[in-house]
Amino acid sequence: MADIQSKASSRPLADTIPCMDTSAEQDPRVYFAAERTFLAWIRTGLGLMGVGFAVSRFGLFLRELSAGASRLPAQTTGLSLWSGVMLVGLGVIVTLSAVVRHFQLVRELRSGTWRPGRVSTDAVILGLVLASLGIAMGIYLTLVR
Repeated sequence: MADIQSKASSRPLADTIPCMDTSAEQDPRVYFAAERTFLAWIRTGLGLMGVGFAVSRFGLFLRELSAGASRLPAQTTGLSLWSGVMLVGLGVIVTLSAVVRHFQLVRELRSGTWRPGRVSTDAVILGLVLASLGIAMGIYLTLVR
């Protein structure tokens, strides 16, 4: 047992860690990570479009439900439709932005001009927009009963 431990400890660290001598633009793992990030943005855009569609159709469902129950014409503000359309539009913008940013990133990796540690402005903007939409929806739901 001690013999196995001494052999393991006598091996240089370079034998156990994959080669880190290659530059980022030549390492395929960097491109795979960029592709995973791109696909995550695509999923985010599709999710926003799906939620937007559900929100817009939910207002229609509630209007039909109230009209059927009371036999009176239902009053609607149309907020559900427009907020749903805005979420679908935001999903389209996120998807298109992801495509553009992915092309930029691959171009930067190929040319060697990519800088690590840069803040993703797309993610920050999306987070701020979604947070403000959430606050606005919360205020609306609180005020309208």
